[in-house]
Amino acid sequence: MASPPVDTDKPLRLTVAILTLNEEKRIAACIRSASFADQIIVADSGSKDRTVDIAQALGAEVYLYPDWQGFAVQRNRILAHAKADYIFFLDADEVFTPELVIEVEAAVASGRDQIWEVMWHQVAFGKPLTRMRTTSGVQRLFRRESIRAFSGVVHEAAELKTPGLPVSRFKGRLLHYSRESIHGSLLKLAQYAQLGAAKRAQAGKRGGVILGLLSSLATFVRMYFFRGGVLCGPEGFLFCLLVALEGFFRYAALEYDRDQLDKLASRG
Repeated sequence: MASPPVDTDKPLRLTVAILTLNEEKRIAACIRSASFADQIIVADSGSKDRTVDIAQALGAEVYLYPDWQGFAVQRNRILAHAKADYIFFLDADEVFTPELVIEVEAAVASGRDQIWEVMWHQVAFGKPLTRMRTTSGVQRLFRRESIRAFSGVVHEAAELKTPGLPVSRFKGRLLHYSRESIHGSLLKLAQYAQLGAAKRAQAGKRGGVILGLLSSLATFVRMYFFRGGVLCGPEGFLFCLLVALEGFFRYAALEYDRDQLDKLASRG
């Protein structure tokens, strides 16, 4: 099932591509923030809630791919529906800020063949953690024709037709609503710990409880004390703790869930 195609007589400069699964709480804000784009497409992975209905009502093109085979496969599927010169990959729990919109529009107008990174302001349990420092960006805006395909189980990467393209970083940020409830955070923790463990299993990495403890402790200290989580109150503490616990269970899964991880990695 898909929404009607966009008007092909209008030159399309920017596609915003969104992957969804049971995102009825966030998808409306996500799509509305991307309303400046010429084309908004959604690849849904089998939502059981109102995600698809909401996305279609807001004018997005929606394509159903419930046979989940990993993030890279879903990105490749959604890429096939993109029609514009440039494509921005937006997660369903993210929102464009006005400052970022201005920069994205300028990048698209430039016509340059390069990659643009963006950083986040995390929003945890209703509070923007603006006093936390972000040190790395994620690649989100590309010329569509420059992408060959995506690969990877989690934190998938774009394989480019022309390697070595220049990379710029936007000053404006995405708002990332990554932790809205304890229950949802624990579900995300389990998902990403397993996917991260599968990626490391594929690379032949070792796991175990001791390695997990060391990794999670280092992560918590770095995020809470050195990156400013301590300045963000109890929401900052919970955010840093949950991210650190994801690292612990990633190493634990490497030790105790090896057979399951091998099967998962083989699909990525």
